[in-house]
Amino acid sequence: MNEPSRTTPPLRFLDEAALRPLLSFAALIPAMERALADFSSGRVVQPVRGILSIREHHGFMGVMPAVYGDVMGAKLVTLYPDNGSRGLPTHQAVIALFRADTGEPLAMMDGRLITEMRTAAVSAVATKLLSAPDARSLAILGSGVQARAHFHALSVVRKFDDIRVWSRNSQNAQALADEIGGRATCAEDAVRGADVVVTVTNSPDPVLHGAWLKPGVLVNAVGAVGPKNREVDDDAMRGAVIVDSREAAMKESGDVLLANAPVYAELGELLAGTKTMPQAKITVFKSLGLAVEDLAAAKLVLERLQTS
Repeated sequence: MNEPSRTTPPLRFLDEAALRPLLSFAALIPAMERALADFSSGRVVQPVRGILSIREHHGFMGVMPAVYGDVMGAKLVTLYPDNGSRGLPTHQAVIALFRADTGEPLAMMDGRLITEMRTAAVSAVATKLLSAPDARSLAILGSGVQARAHFHALSVVRKFDDIRVWSRNSQNAQALADEIGGRATCAEDAVRGADVVVTVTNSPDPVLHGAWLKPGVLVNAVGAVGPKNREVDDDAMRGAVIVDSREAAMKESGDVLLANAPVYAELGELLAGTKTMPQAKITVFKSLGLAVEDLAAAKLVLERLQTS
């Protein structure tokens, strides 16, 4: 006898305006800690993202599926570096979320804000774990969406009173510095003496040089994606290199591949305690972004909707 079919509720779509009040760094940071530890402990099914090049328009589309506990889904994300000159976001995305046990769709969500916030939240996880507890000086190389998001996320885990900003666009650097209470300066002056450095540019070539870095510094290298792009030079990559995913880094990270840098650990391994903390003069966390981070953020949104 066939089971009676049950009515599937209408599929909900959450746009950015609906998502914004449901997301906070205070909640996202511990959610990312759990997701990264679960990923490195083998509790997540996730292939390396597939990348489709749209050469005619100088863009890319990434397909990022995963299964994480009771949910599964995928993010479709586009990267169009030239969009900034058009007044459009360089990264845009949608996230589809399903029940893992039945395959029923749960929701569709705009993925731009989730990508922005979960990326910065992951860097905050790395900063909380790998930077000095008394870190007070922050250098941000870049002045776009991720630069702002990283300032706000990292300020949850460290109290910075010395903030330096550099960008290839000096006007944008000054505007960001004024907004966040920092000072705009050249790249070298921004980095020298900084306790934590964030690179969030679209530059295909190094903007950060290891000769500028002080002992004990943490570098969050976020902006360069692709095997031929890099923001960090060989000298900086000679320290302890931490990644979100070894497999992804070996395929997607020019910062790692072009420097021939050995990977010390995944961030999730350090969080889970399966690898000891690095002991090096320079620590670099190379962030590429994982589908499980998107699913963890999307799941957090649904949980907050159910309790609101």
